[in-house]
Amino acid sequence: ESFMLKVIPLSSLVKVFSDEEPKSGPFNKLSCLRNERVQLQVAFCADTDCDIDVKVQSKLEHIKVYWVQEIYSKNPVHKLQDSFTLRNKSGYFPELLRPLDGIFKAQAGKWNSIWLEVIPKTDFAAGEHSINVSFACDAETESVEFTLDVIDAKLPEQTLINTNWLHTDCIATHYKIDVFSEQYWEYVQNFLQTAFEHGMNMVLTPLFTPPLDTKVGAERPTVQLVGVKVTNGEYSFDFSALDRWIEMCDKIGIKYFELSHLFTQWGAKKCPKIMAEVDGEYKRIFGWDTKASGKPYRKFLADFAVAFKPYLKTKGIEDRVYFHVSDEPFAAVARHYRKASNIVSELFGEYKIMDALSNIKFYKKGLVKLPIPANDHIEPFIGSVPELWTYYCCVQVKGVSNKFFSMPSQRNRVLGYQMYKYDIKGFLHWGYNFWYKQFSVGPVDPFTETDAGGNFPSGDSFVVYPGEGGTPLVSLRYKVFYDAFQDMRALQLLESLIGKEKTMSILEEDIEPITFAKYPHSDEWQLQTREKINNAIKNAISK
Repeated sequence: ESFMLKVIPLSSLVKVFSDEEPKSGPFNKLSCLRNERVQLQVAFCADTDCDIDVKVQSKLEHIKVYWVQEIYSKNPVHKLQDSFTLRNKSGYFPELLRPLDGIFKAQAGKWNSIWLEVIPKTDFAAGEHSINVSFACDAETESVEFTLDVIDAKLPEQTLINTNWLHTDCIATHYKIDVFSEQYWEYVQNFLQTAFEHGMNMVLTPLFTPPLDTKVGAERPTVQLVGVKVTNGEYSFDFSALDRWIEMCDKIGIKYFELSHLFTQWGAKKCPKIMAEVDGEYKRIFGWDTKASGKPYRKFLADFAVAFKPYLKTKGIEDRVYFHVSDEPFAAVARHYRKASNIVSELFGEYKIMDALSNIKFYKKGLVKLPIPANDHIEPFIGSVPELWTYYCCVQVKGVSNKFFSMPSQRNRVLGYQMYKYDIKGFLHWGYNFWYKQFSVGPVDPFTETDAGGNFPSGDSFVVYPGEGGTPLVSLRYKVFYDAFQDMRALQLLESLIGKEKTMSILEEDIEPITFAKYPHSDEWQLQTREKINNAIKNAISK
């Protein structure tokens, strides 16, 4: 019996499950712009256990090779989730990209995939390039070839402001390192660098420990960057850790600072945890036991504003900071939110103040200047907000884009087309690396527990994994998500050449108008539309 090796070239939108042959493919030709990162995949299956030697040959010198590892999901879907999913039962999902050193240990009859990332260290040369991927086991060799057609144009710089909350306490907890130790700074920088490489240009900055996803009465590890000292009832502030944070972000290229929320989540009723040195003793001075709008916290914030505003000026970052009041307020807590919002407006009204919320009344009543509605609640905000942002999290599961394990990759990537159409200025997501159970009641091992203790669909709370030595490992979902940003930039380039109206007619050719909830559920449409956009760019620049 001769050895059999089956190999299929695929787009990056296919999720290859080990227990079934991919239904799509072969896919082996695509175009891109000169400074664009390109993701490709090859699925393979051997009929005996074997060591497969994977080799990639191309004149394009920077090609990273990963193998796609399946990760278990106990909780792949939300109970209200629609049917646009791949699988909704517990099981293993293609998810984690592990760098491949050449040899892959294949198990008989199991499908696997190799993921290729083609990186323009300097811009690609225009024209056609081939990429050959060969799989050798003993005397048998199978290979596939991709053709990459590089168009002589460049993606414009990303204008979208994108924040994906970096939870530095999760890094400290997972790696068992002390907050603000040298190792902590090094690891945080690694994770921030990876986020930046995937389109993140705004970072959640923990002036004080962020009051996010915290059980009432409990607390998250202290990561506050602002030193506070109380002497005879008077406050003084030390910004040296914040200096280091800003320096690190500037070095990486992060442009915007999203300052942690000044009041607790879902209602703004209480204060965030604030630690201070009080007459020589380090202790908590505010938290769940202090009223948000009480006199002591108002005085604290007023004194903080007096010190902080000149600091922002000296640093020259006044126009790069965004303040938050409280995350996701809802109608029933409007009274508390109003009080908190008034305090922040009074003290920091000259800066941008934003919050994730889905009730337009908060905006209409002037309670928030820059609302960030969820993508399933965005309709009333379209056209009534000058600077429109959006976000999604665990409950955005009907129709709209999201990036859970269980969802097709196209559902993740279509966001780029949607954000372009509606001229979205910013996108927020809460889970870059939340490796805790819900309400931060304890850590999880993200390699084995992907649903925050059974509380969120897998893939909601993180897009990266903690690799060895403080090196992040990236999910395929994060690569596909970055492609959405590249699609958006390609559309913006086309608009600069032929105008928005003509660009939209190409984007929506032969389909119903796109909304956040309605779009073709098709890999083919997603990829062909991008080819049409590239082709239109090619034609426009050759005129």
